[in-house]
Amino acid sequence: MRFNILFFVLIVSCLCLAMAQVNYEDCCLTYMKKMRHRSKKHAVGYRLQITDGSCNIPAVIFTTKRGLVFCTDPRESWVKDLMMHVDKKHNKGSCLPLMHHPLF
Repeated sequence: MRFNILFFVLIVSCLCLAMAQVNYEDCCLTYMKKMRHRSKKHAVGYRLQITDGSCNIPAVIFTTKRGLVFCTDPRESWVKDLMMHVDKKHNKGSCLPLMHHPLF
């Protein structure tokens, strides 16, 4: 009898803890200083991170063909150049601009 009660309390506690898990935003906490040339070449998109909630630094988050993600400082000149390069790649041969970098 005691075992059943103890087991029940343990199961209820585990369920309560699992349901109380906090869902954190997926945001950058630090910047990459440099990006390898190969990674820059394979960048297919980016999104902008604004400072709100738990995301406390502004960032440009680049995504590569393989799904790798790189957090970069939007004030860096190479980051701005790479953003323009990605935009040109997406707009090449297209009349309509693509929305590939939405804000959070």
